[in-house]
Parts: sequence; structure tokens; C-alpha cells
Amino acid sequence: MALNIVLFEPEIPNNTGNIGRLALASGSKLHLVKPFGFELNDSRLKRAGLDYWQHLDVTIYDSIDAFFDHHYDKKFAFFSSHGHKLYWKIPFKNDMFLIFGKESVGLPKHLIKTYKEQLYKIPLHNEHIRSLNLSNAVSIVVYEGLRQLT
Repeated sequence: MALNIVLFEPEIPNNTGNIGRLALASGSKLHLVKPFGFELNDSRLKRAGLDYWQHLDVTIYDSIDAFFDHHYDKKFAFFSSHGHKLYWKIPFKNDMFLIFGKESVGLPKHLIKTYKEQLYKIPLHNEHIRSLNLSNAVSIVVYEGLRQLT
């Protein structure tokens, strides 16, 4: 059983490092879509990912189009504060792709529109917060997926 964690244009190396560690711990695969807001040899990414990064199953794509060209026939779930369905309603499947946008602006608007039926959110119960930290959001979703699949 494996899930695929996809980060579109990640900007913060610490988040990507933490998510890499989460991917390894959960048996998931990590997919990173360029452009990045950092270099893959950034010390902050390595510090957050610790010495686990070398064991990680990670694939890098040059663009969002390149990602979809390679995985056009897969099952997707997209995550955004603009989603209307809650993440625990996802019909998780083995090898599903869980897609998260960049920290500053989330997913591109055209993806939100195109995949609105596959768009989910994590509920926030306070009007003073717009979003969760990306690595926290990924953790919540991945472990719900594992719970449902086991």
C-alpha cells in the first residue's frame, strides 16, 4: 500500500524536508514539481529531512504539465482552502496522488476549476486563520489515507 504525495512548486525547504521524512515514514512516494523556491542541496531541506533523504523515493518534474503528462490516468485528490468537501470523505485508493500547492498561494486557479470534484479541504475552526502549515496539512491527509486503507 502506498500513497503519492505531490508538491506543486514548493517554496519552503523546511516544509519539503519534513514532508520527505513523512513520506518515508508512511511508505509514501514524494513527487516534486518545479520550479522550487530553493535548491535541493539547501541545508534547511537537509536539516528538516535529516539523514533520511537518501532513502526517500522521490521523483522530480520540470513542470505541472510534465507531471500530468506522466500521470494523466491516475486517481487524484487536490487540497485547497477553496475546497467544499472534507478530506475524510476522500475515497482513498492505493497509489492515489495527493496534490498540494505552494505555500504562498496554494494550487493554481485553473487546477481548482478543472478538478473541483476532486478538491478537498481540511476544516479550520477559527476565522483568524487562513491555512495550516503545508507539512502539517500533508501529515493530516496522509495518515487519514493510511487509516482508511488499512
